[in-house]
Amino acid sequence: MKEFKNILVAVDFNDAVGDLLGYAESLAEKFGAKVWVLHVAEPDPDFVGYEPGPQYIRDFKAEEFREEHRNLQMYCDTFLSENIEKEALLIQGSTVEAVLEEAQKLKSDLLIVGTHKHSFLHNLLQESVSLELLKKASFPLLTIPIEE
Repeated sequence: MKEFKNILVAVDFNDAVGDLLGYAESLAEKFGAKVWVLHVAEPDPDFVGYEPGPQYIRDFKAEEFREEHRNLQMYCDTFLSENIEKEALLIQGSTVEAVLEEAQKLKSDLLIVGTHKHSFLHNLLQESVSLELLKKASFPLLTIPIEE
């Protein structure tokens, strides 16, 4: 069986974070792996072709990102054992591409994501992030069903 040294967990701020990190913790304990908890925030307005706006808007956005990073760190501390090496990462960009790029940078051996249960019609009309990751990832991907 392949050994995991770097486990990347891509999270959104929803109720499933504990479940995803529970799986990561079990694997990290077994293999002595480091767990990276990643959240991809929306890109800067410059990224999508808009002007950044006045300074107060940029300050507000910066505070939002600091708060999101504090929340990620709190998830790490709450759901992962203190014996596990862990790090919270907040990056900006297009979700699928940003997760894949970060996984490559970190030399991730496994990516853990949650997946929502949707109808066939919903999946046909609108692809999910986890489905896109499954199509594009070149490394093992563990998808955990999220109860809604």
